[in-house]
Amino acid sequence: MPCLNLSTNVSLESVDTSAILAEATKIVANLIGKPEAYVMIVLKGSVPMLFGGTEQPTAYGELVSIGGLNPDVNKKLSAAVASILETKLSIPKSRFYLKFYDTKGSYFGWNGSTF
Repeated sequence: MPCLNLSTNVSLESVDTSAILAEATKIVANLIGKPEAYVMIVLKGSVPMLFGGTEQPTAYGELVSIGGLNPDVNKKLSAAVASILETKLSIPKSRFYLKFYDTKGSYFGWNGSTF
């Protein structure tokens, strides 16, 4: 049930968001070791954001998963997501934070119950 929430101050109006969502889904599923069918990606654009005192392109993300996260995986995920943001949205890798949460199934609802 990995869920990657990404927010950016970049407008997504003329961006192929489907390509970003598909690429992010494949990367998250592959690196965490979960089926793509369980991966959710949320992408929000035009969010008012300031990083380092400027409103230059920036992004913030949070990735929640029941298992599959560890320091090595987190490093790979950070690099992969930063690469997507840099190539697809022109957000420099140095202007992106990604927070990781590894949680227990009882803390995440799905299908009218919990995992």
